[in-house]
Amino acid sequence: MNLRFGYGTNGFANHRLGDALAVLADLGYDGVALTLDHHHLDPYAPGLARRVSGLATRLMELGLSVVIETGARYLLDPRRKHAPTLLHDEREVRLDFLLRAVSIASDLGAEAMSCWSGVRPPSVDPQLAWDRLVDGCARLTEAASKAAVPVGFEPEPGMFVQDLAGWRTLHRALGMPRAFGLTLDLGHCRCLEPEPVADCVVAAAPWLVNVQIEDMRRGVHEHLEFGEGEIEFPPVLRALADIGYRGLVGVELPRHSHAAPDVAGRSLTFLRAAAGQSGGAADRAPTLGQRAPGQRRPAGAVPAPEVLRAALAAVDDGGWLDEALRRVAADPSVISRLFPAAARRCGRGEVLPGWTADEAARAVLLATLPAERAVAQARALYRHGDAAEKRAVLRALPLLPVGASAVELLHDAIRTNDTRLVAAALGPYAAHLDAAAWRQAVVKCVFMGIALTCVDDLDHRADSELAAMLAGVADERHAAGRELPADAAALLARLKAEKGI
Repeated sequence: MNLRFGYGTNGFANHRLGDALAVLADLGYDGVALTLDHHHLDPYAPGLARRVSGLATRLMELGLSVVIETGARYLLDPRRKHAPTLLHDEREVRLDFLLRAVSIASDLGAEAMSCWSGVRPPSVDPQLAWDRLVDGCARLTEAASKAAVPVGFEPEPGMFVQDLAGWRTLHRALGMPRAFGLTLDLGHCRCLEPEPVADCVVAAAPWLVNVQIEDMRRGVHEHLEFGEGEIEFPPVLRALADIGYRGLVGVELPRHSHAAPDVAGRSLTFLRAAAGQSGGAADRAPTLGQRAPGQRRPAGAVPAPEVLRAALAAVDDGGWLDEALRRVAADPSVISRLFPAAARRCGRGEVLPGWTADEAARAVLLATLPAERAVAQARALYRHGDAAEKRAVLRALPLLPVGASAVELLHDAIRTNDTRLVAAALGPYAAHLDAAAWRQAVVKCVFMGIALTCVDDLDHRADSELAAMLAGVADERHAAGRELPADAAALLARLKAEKGI
C-alpha cells in the first residue's frame, strides 16, 4: 500500500512555518496541509510573491507536497471565529481570501485548495444563505479551474453543509463541475455519517481530491489522536488504496500544537502500522474510481507532444513552458533544472484524461531533446527524480526516439512497490519488454491490486502461459479463503475459454 501521509500546520501553531516543515520532513511525512494564517504564510502581509516563491523552493528542497487549507480562525476578523464566510453579508471578504488561496495554491503547485461553508448566521434566511453559497462556490470554481487548482469542499459537522449528502446537493446545484471536488475528513465520517467510514471513502471516490484523518467518536466533533476514538483504521486505509487515491492523507489535529513534534511522530508511526495491517488492495474487487473488468485502455494511447502542449496552454505560468522549451532546444542539459520545476509552474491538475499538467509538461520537455541526448537524459532524470518525475519519464518514453534502449527503466520501475510506477511501466513502451518479464509484471499488478486497465495491449499479449500463472495465483488465493480481483478473474476466465485451458 502506497498511501502518502501529510500533517496540518494548524497542529503546529506554536512553530514558525519553516521550523514546522523541517520537523515534518525529518519525521518522514510526504507533505503538509498548510493553513494560511497570520503566522503561517499570511496572504495579506507585504511581500507575498517573494514569500510564496521562497516557500515553493523550501518545499521542493524538503520533498514535501502541499495542500492549501483555509480554516484559519481569526485571520479575517479578530473578534469572530471563521467569519465572515460565504454566507455572511460581508461574503466578498471571504471570497477574496479564497481567491488568494487559489493563487497561492497555483504558485506552490499544490494538490488542492480546501474550504468549507461555515455556520449560517442566525440573521440570514436559509434560502438566502444557500443562494450566497452557490454563487460564491461558482465564482471560486471558475477561478480555480482557470488556475488548474482542484477545489476540495469539506463538509464540516455543525456547518451549513455538514455531510456528504449536503455536498452532493451543492455539487448538483453548481452543475457538477469537474474542478469542484471533495475534501473528506475521515473523523467527520465517524462523527455523523450513517455509513461506515470505509464505505464513505468508496462513495466519495469519484470526486475525492483531499483527505484529512484523525480519530473521532460517534456524535462528538472532537479531533482525537489515533487510538483514542472509535475508528478502525486498517480497513479505511485499505479503502483509500483500493480506490486508487493518490493525494495526501493529512493528519488533522488542530488542538495539539502544545506537543506538535511528539504528536506528529506518534501519528505517522500509527498510520504506517495501520497501513501495513490492512493488506493489499488486491484482496478486494474493483470499486468506484476503477474501470470495470474487460474495459481496456486502447493501445498506444499517448497524446502527441503538440496535443499535450496545446492542453497546457491554459495552465502555463506566464509562458514558462514556452521559455523552458526554447532553453532545452538551445542547451539540452538545462532540462535537469527545468524538469523538477514543472509541477510548481504548471500545477498538478488534469489537463487531458489521465494526464496531469506536470506529467504533460515533463513529457513535452523530454520530447524536445535531440535524439542523441534523449536516452541519457531520460535515464538521469529517472534515477534522480522523485516518484512523480520517474512516472513522467516512464509515460513519456513512447514519445522519444530511443527504441528499446530505455527498457532498463521499466525493469527498475517494476521492481519497486510503488503502484504508480508499476502501472506507468506497463503503458505502450512495455511493448519492448520480453514476454517473460511482461507476464511477471502483469501478475505483480494482481498482487499489488493495480487495475489491469493500466496494461497496454493486454488483450493481444495475454497468452496461455499468463493464464497458467494467473491460475496458480487463483489456487493459492482459494486455499487461503480469498479470491482474485474481479478484473484478473475475468481475464483468466476469458483466457481459459479462448485457449482451451
